[in-house]
Amino acid sequence: MKAVVCTAYGAPEVVQLMEVKKPTPQENEVLIRIYATTVTSADLHIRKADPFLVRFLYGFMKPKKITILGYELAGEIVAVGKNVTRFKLGDQVFAGAGMHLGANAEYICLPEAGTIALKPANMTYEEAAAIPFGATASLIFLRDKGNIQRGQSVLIVEAHRYVEQGHKKGSVVITVEHNNKAQ
Repeated sequence: MKAVVCTAYGAPEVVQLMEVKKPTPQENEVLIRIYATTVTSADLHIRKADPFLVRFLYGFMKPKKITILGYELAGEIVAVGKNVTRFKLGDQVFAGAGMHLGANAEYICLPEAGTIALKPANMTYEEAAAIPFGATASLIFLRDKGNIQRGQSVLIVEAHRYVEQGHKKGSVVITVEHNNKAQ
């Protein structure tokens, strides 16, 4: 399979399209054929080893533990391990790859209990792939940093897909969409 592999820390040139071994799902994993993925600020920080702490997590001189970047993905389940019960062949899903990354490839194996959900039928693969990173960031800022409470109002600019946590906390959530088109 083809994957975008980070061969060293540094400028964008250290990332190369390469042929790598296609993964095989373990008994509790699903194999996903990736149709859409993203490049996030996390990928940039890992590729550049900035902050320096990245080197302790992924390899000191060059990436060793993780060479295929990418956290977010959307695709179709093409194989399941023998103990998988939540998903079946052909399920359209979106997912976060977790700390092991690996979404910038044609295929990925993820644990059934991981951050995987069925893709809504009215959403494209590209739209679904962009959800995990933004949703996780909004959760951290709304719940953990913002400490939103019942009855508070939250204004979120251009984030209509990421308001669920505010509603769950009992907050009134208002979103504003920006349109660059001249009117």
